[in-house]
Amino acid sequence: MAAPTLRLGTKPGKAWSKLFMLGPAFVAAIAYVDPGNVAANLTAGAKYGYVLMWVLVVANAMAVLVQYQSAKLGLATGMSLPEILGQRLGTKMRRLYWAQAEIVAGATDVAEVIGGAVALNLLFGLPLLGGGVIIGVASMLLLALQSRQGQRSFEYAILVLLGIIAVGFISGLFVNPPDAGSALSGLLPRFEGADTVLIAASMLGATVMPHAIYLHSALVRDRHGFSGDPMVRTQLIRTTRVDVVSALLLAGIVNISMLLLAASSLRGVEGTDTIAGAHAAVTAALGPAVGVIFAVGLLASGLASTSVGCYAGSTIMGGLLRVRVPLMVRRTVTLVPALIILGAGIEPTLALILSQVLLSFGIPFALIPLIRLTGSRDVMGIHADSMPVKFAAWTSAVLIVGLNVVLIALTFGALA
Repeated sequence: MAAPTLRLGTKPGKAWSKLFMLGPAFVAAIAYVDPGNVAANLTAGAKYGYVLMWVLVVANAMAVLVQYQSAKLGLATGMSLPEILGQRLGTKMRRLYWAQAEIVAGATDVAEVIGGAVALNLLFGLPLLGGGVIIGVASMLLLALQSRQGQRSFEYAILVLLGIIAVGFISGLFVNPPDAGSALSGLLPRFEGADTVLIAASMLGATVMPHAIYLHSALVRDRHGFSGDPMVRTQLIRTTRVDVVSALLLAGIVNISMLLLAASSLRGVEGTDTIAGAHAAVTAALGPAVGVIFAVGLLASGLASTSVGCYAGSTIMGGLLRVRVPLMVRRTVTLVPALIILGAGIEPTLALILSQVLLSFGIPFALIPLIRLTGSRDVMGIHADSMPVKFAAWTSAVLIVGLNVVLIALTFGALA
């Protein structure tokens, strides 16, 4: 399939000077440390200790593979995943596919705005609704930076926020380190009742995020452009592995740190099933300084992830509907559902966890087409997935879909 002529992010001859700089994968990685992750991981650690740590390890390994495949697709074809699907699907199927992807992007946005609002409430006592508005406006400023200064400036801003997130959630472990033996026991795959399956699905939805799968293929395309030289494409794809592994390793460390912090400091403490309760418990157990750092990390998480989520939604709509809506307009519209939830007084942590469960249902719709495309020599040429990669990718897809089937059965069983 011939790729269209595209605006190049860097000329092939000059690309080498930027290949080893932190880039698109770190923007995509923000999706893996958003407020939904905070809610799911803290709840898992506080309720069940180290039992579900294996879920994070497996999910992060899946994320590395998935994000690399998405990036490879963009570099090999010069097109994003939504653009390729938009070309291949008929009008009716394209619109239906867009609808489910938009619901997933909307669930992401809700989680991110709510998380930022909770952080402002913890830091400054602001009402949740007012905090949500502030997060929305701040994300508009970040998106304006991307529109006016280019993708690289946006990446720098996101990298700074990612660093703040890492400090915010790792610092508590230095004050109260977890027990090494207990932590290692969490690597043994197991569940302890139906509730742990629900939390595991939430953790999975928060870690392998559909909108990041759609977005990454566009990020690398926009940064590096599309080169007709197979040698340049091969080198870009090789060095993208470093970008992806580095970014997702950092995101994985942050996620595991959240669970370890909750398991070591919050286990059995009353009220830690909410972010506000967890913050109060962290402050009481580890001191006000750690509590402030924790809240600042949550704030950075909400602010960065809502900007990236809006960017992803624009990529999805542009590729599938072939409609370009200005980012500021989109940001204004997608802010409404989160503000309604905040204004209605729904418990924020519950809303965050349910949003992540919804995300887990959207993963197969992004993951299965991605695996089929990256495994096709007609699409990828010499960059098509090898048999071991295909096996790993399809195994990941089966595990994810299987977990969702179990979750559906448990949900309907509880309602019966």
